[in-house]
Amino acid sequence: MEEIKDVFAGNLIRLRTNAGLTQAQLAETLNYSDKSVSKWERAEGMPDLVVAKAIADRFGVTVDWMLTSHDAWDGKTAKIRYSSSMVTGVCLAGIWTLAILLFLIFHWALDKFVWVVFLGAIPISLITLLVLNSVWRRERYHLLTVSALVASLFGLAYFIFHSYVSDLWSLIFLWIPAQLVVLLSFRIRKKKS
Repeated sequence: MEEIKDVFAGNLIRLRTNAGLTQAQLAETLNYSDKSVSKWERAEGMPDLVVAKAIADRFGVTVDWMLTSHDAWDGKTAKIRYSSSMVTGVCLAGIWTLAILLFLIFHWALDKFVWVVFLGAIPISLITLLVLNSVWRRERYHLLTVSALVASLFGLAYFIFHSYVSDLWSLIFLWIPAQLVVLLSFRIRKKKS
């Protein structure tokens, strides 16, 4: 049994560090404490089968792989992981680079400053952030991201229509219940049967 704990610990450390995760970040995705992850990595304990399956799924391997020694590991069995922060940063930088490019093209072609391009980049950035946080299971930022997305969409609508409609207070009266819906929707939880 001690050998299995050591093998599991070694594989967990390898996968976690290759993914660029701290013990606390991994623990958060599993809804466990970082002390539990530390205990598993020191081979002082093993997670139960459900948690071991969740760990294996998180890293794209099987439970059998987690329990098998890979001393002559060739790197082909486990999936290659990229730094989630770097991928997110590259995506957001790409969106804002495109926004600046569009702004410059409108300025050069039409000799106008089309500021709405930057306001349009805000909700696109927030949607991208929401998708990437879902992919990397960082759900704790979803409420803030969705709330900011709703606010940015109302800000964009205000900026686009402020010269066409005289009474835009109705947007504020619509924005308040929309934010309330967002807040309440994040309070919905599954009931245990």
